[in-house]
Amino acid sequence: MQDLYPTRGASEVVTPRQDPVVWGPVSSPELASFERDGFLAVDQLITDDEVAVYRAELDRLVTDPAVRADERSIIEPKSQDVRSVFEVHRISEVFARLVRDERVVGRAREILGSDVYVHQSRINVKPGFGASGFYWHSDFETWHAEDGLPRMRTVSVSIALTENLDTNGGLMIMPGSHTSFLGCAGETPKDNYKKSLQMQDAGTPSDEALTKFADAHGIRLFTGRAGSATWFDCNAMHGSGDNITPYPRSNVFIVFNSVENTAVEPFAAPVRRPEFIGARDFTPVR
Repeated sequence: MQDLYPTRGASEVVTPRQDPVVWGPVSSPELASFERDGFLAVDQLITDDEVAVYRAELDRLVTDPAVRADERSIIEPKSQDVRSVFEVHRISEVFARLVRDERVVGRAREILGSDVYVHQSRINVKPGFGASGFYWHSDFETWHAEDGLPRMRTVSVSIALTENLDTNGGLMIMPGSHTSFLGCAGETPKDNYKKSLQMQDAGTPSDEALTKFADAHGIRLFTGRAGSATWFDCNAMHGSGDNITPYPRSNVFIVFNSVENTAVEPFAAPVRRPEFIGARDFTPVR
């Protein structure tokens, strides 16, 4: 299969996007905004009562010793707190119902123009007083290089389960950055995922490239109450800072991929990542 988006070679390379952003009809102002900016902010995707249900389930999962011991749980190196729990829609029927919710999966189908499956799901727990951030990156760069997703036909939604303040390590995106693919320099180490899920290294853009992107596109910080959400394109350059406030920032994160864009062998990694990070079950969400 032809590699439309080369990455992890001897040097960084910028490739113009070869794929649509919205694969279905651009039939609303929201879809037009998503196509232009690479993201769509929603003030309230789920209700306060629903937030309480999902928060309780998140708290149950991160305090369950069996979940903590599972390889799907990622632990903060310093605090030894749970940072993320992957494949949460398989671990928890509560989160499985959220994935099937028409407000969620319906929008993903609308953007991707087809049936979709879950490429990845996780809860992110960013407790106060020192939870580390996620450095600038394009998700597609990793999913292409290490999971084998061929095309940019993948969309993520981050649903806030706590308030996103401008101080507690919120999501930042460079609007419009999704129109250019930044191929990173450097080979992918074997089992890179074990390190990258705690602290990113391979697939990290250079300071020079990030400066050019930020100068060209600017940076948008997302704030909002619990229940708000941000949809964003797989190639949007994004990241988040450390949380040194007392106020936690927790969210549920779901990645939908088109059933017409299923994973092949990795384009720039020696082995596939585990299925709980990059799914190989392409069953459509019903």
